[in-house]
Amino acid sequence: MNLLIHTHQAHIPWNKGKLVGQKPPLKLKEIWAIRVRLQISDRIRDLALFNLAIDSKLRSCDLVKIRVRDISHGTTISSRAMVMQQKTHRPVQFEITEQTRDSIINWIEHAGLSSQDYLFKSRFRSSPHISTRQYARIIENWVAEIGLDPAEYGTHSMRRTKASLIYGRTKNLRAVQLLLGHSKLESTVRYLGIEIDDALEMAEQTEV
Repeated sequence: MNLLIHTHQAHIPWNKGKLVGQKPPLKLKEIWAIRVRLQISDRIRDLALFNLAIDSKLRSCDLVKIRVRDISHGTTISSRAMVMQQKTHRPVQFEITEQTRDSIINWIEHAGLSSQDYLFKSRFRSSPHISTRQYARIIENWVAEIGLDPAEYGTHSMRRTKASLIYGRTKNLRAVQLLLGHSKLESTVRYLGIEIDDALEMAEQTEV
């Protein structure tokens, strides 16, 4: 009997009771809701992390490993930067907007970081920078604070947010592909889920 129970338990699906599938990007009003909360509560590190995550569109594994020198020239934060992607081993460029540069400068000064330091250092000795799991938990807190379900959002929500906004405004799929660092256009189409979104939008605008 015990063996049967053990066997049954071992086959419980990993995703039982969990939401699966693509994590949705943040909407513009949600971006500003989080940003304002972080500003009001004077969470300097989180504001820099949030702004850079939105601008860079990087995977979490690349974002957490950014060093100060990767995005700066001396004491000046660059308006554009480039990193080598861990997954594809291909370089990708991204913009750093003025408000993001300001928040990063504030964080560097507050934390007393040098050019060699990781931008988002870990509080734990076991890791020199925050882990992707820590980053995911931080995002859960952000979205929960503005009334969203943290189970529905994740690190890819941050990566997809600005890319989705850019595509929505321009419909320029090639530009989004370059910004996300995808080697194939098909990957960008799947990642944004734009085929079904565009199809539904056309359907909604067609009366029969």
